[in-house]
Amino acid sequence: MDFLHHIFGFNSESPLLFTQFYFWAFFALVYAVFAMILEVGARSAQAKGERLKVKGMNTRLHLRNIFLMAVSWFFYYKTSGLFLLILIFVTLSDWLIAQRIYQSKEQGTKSKDQIAKLWLALSVVIDLGLLCYFKYSYFFTNVVNNLLGTEFAVFDIFAYIGNGFSDSGRFMVDKIILPVGISFYLFQVMSYTIDVYRGQVKPVKNILDFGFYVSFFPGLVAGPIVRANEFIPQLYKPFCLSKRLFGLAVFWILNGLIKKIVLSDYLAVNIIDRVFENPLLFSGFENLFALFAYSLQVYADFSGYTDIAIGIAMLLGFYLPQNFDSPYKSRNPQEFWRRWHMSLSRWLKSYLYIPLGGNRSVLGKPMKDKTTAGNINSFITMLLGGLWHGASWNFVIWGALNGAGMIVYKIWAKINWNIKMLLMTLLMGALWAAHRWLNAPVWNLFYLWGLALWIGSAIRYAYWWYERFQMKRGNLLSPNRLIASLPNRLSTAWAVVQTFVFITFTRLFFRSGSNLDPETANQEAWETAKNMVNQIGGAWNSSIIPDFLWEYRNVVILFVLGMVIHWLPSCAKRWYRVQFALLPLWAIILIAVAVIVVVYQFVTADMQAFIYFQF
Repeated sequence: MDFLHHIFGFNSESPLLFTQFYFWAFFALVYAVFAMILEVGARSAQAKGERLKVKGMNTRLHLRNIFLMAVSWFFYYKTSGLFLLILIFVTLSDWLIAQRIYQSKEQGTKSKDQIAKLWLALSVVIDLGLLCYFKYSYFFTNVVNNLLGTEFAVFDIFAYIGNGFSDSGRFMVDKIILPVGISFYLFQVMSYTIDVYRGQVKPVKNILDFGFYVSFFPGLVAGPIVRANEFIPQLYKPFCLSKRLFGLAVFWILNGLIKKIVLSDYLAVNIIDRVFENPLLFSGFENLFALFAYSLQVYADFSGYTDIAIGIAMLLGFYLPQNFDSPYKSRNPQEFWRRWHMSLSRWLKSYLYIPLGGNRSVLGKPMKDKTTAGNINSFITMLLGGLWHGASWNFVIWGALNGAGMIVYKIWAKINWNIKMLLMTLLMGALWAAHRWLNAPVWNLFYLWGLALWIGSAIRYAYWWYERFQMKRGNLLSPNRLIASLPNRLSTAWAVVQTFVFITFTRLFFRSGSNLDPETANQEAWETAKNMVNQIGGAWNSSIIPDFLWEYRNVVILFVLGMVIHWLPSCAKRWYRVQFALLPLWAIILIAVAVIVVVYQFVTADMQAFIYFQF
């Protein structure tokens, strides 16, 4: 009985993760049954006449979808327990509401259109209401208590109802637990209902097919966020997995495991978690290194999950959208958000930025200046995108910094270089004065960063004048293309480095607000961020650096290696990915076994959950 409870029961201390052996045993069993359904269906189709083949194929696809939906529900139960009921509830509610919206819109009258809007409003209220309740109850309660001096406390109404049904008092009513992946699947069902209202997709007739779309387990708890028009048509296509696609699927799974276990978990356990738990115990250099290492960790962790999800889905005959495109190659914050968590960026653009008014209006008020309207709406979108990631002020600050970075870049790109250099010099003077007279760690930090920016801008400014001089002489183009392109390459590299530094600095607030008790998150997050800034911007003991580089040499080597691989040209990555997929089956198996043996040498005693599970 203990064994069966371990297999089928839910343990909050050990949720089902892609990095566990238990998951891969679970997936092997699922895949065996999945293959059996396809094989039995194929033989049945061969035995029937041509007229019954289509009907037989549809039945086979229907059975496959029902089976995978049941598997997905079991997977989510093993990850979140009875919160599966929330998933089932929003599946039913949005499916029914989308049907009502479509029926009202089809009639085409003004009154029916108003009814459709009411149905849409009901869907949004239900979905956002659940999200706000589970994710932001502590945040909003703290804000109200601080503003009004009240002493409101959170109350778990669902636990209270559960205790009423069971008469056991087993659920805690004074603590709200965030269901894993609730942000992802709620955004997914919201996109479906809104698209039905907009007439961009037709409602799914079969509730089981819609349930499968919402709960498909590879991307259920951490994305990518899949649009209905991208995924639902795949439900009705026959299974197809060529040898090359099989090779690509295996590559993505192995690639994701390496990112997660070798890069993310190893860096987290051996340096990042130690520093962020108590920054004052570590030097300024150690704090700075941990911050940069966290940028690599969060990318390796989240993109690693996505890679595994894409590979598993591909083995099952489904295709999830790309979610990352080497984001640390970005030359500016705007490009970064086109490459990072791409499914969320597209969602925010479609369902938040454009409804806010895009570059046409702000909060319903038309504006003649499209640039200003776009900048304001971009900032609001990033602010709310930051809040989506977590219920603390640190996430709001993180979102605001990213939004401000995007706006500053867009304004900066349009300014003449003479004015740019003047502004940089004035900024440098202000930062020098703050560093000289205030002598606070935060101003020391900004002064050093500003100095680096000023030097880079001065070099670029000098080259700009050189270009103008050469253009007047008609001698701009050099006969040596390599030499002619070198300044542009250096300029691109400088832009990439500075963008990476900026994004890493904002990560200070992102990481400080993560993995905390929601009840005390705001205070703890702010203290952590402040202490790290004080350490990094304070006086450094340079003698510690060589000792750190030697003592943590494995961590340093892994970090450098991870960044080098990340910055490889996309064509090189595409080449070795395709070459792996074209290998003979026996070679793929041998490489997979070797990689798994090496990867699991890095497994820590406590399996690290995926970072984005908390969002």
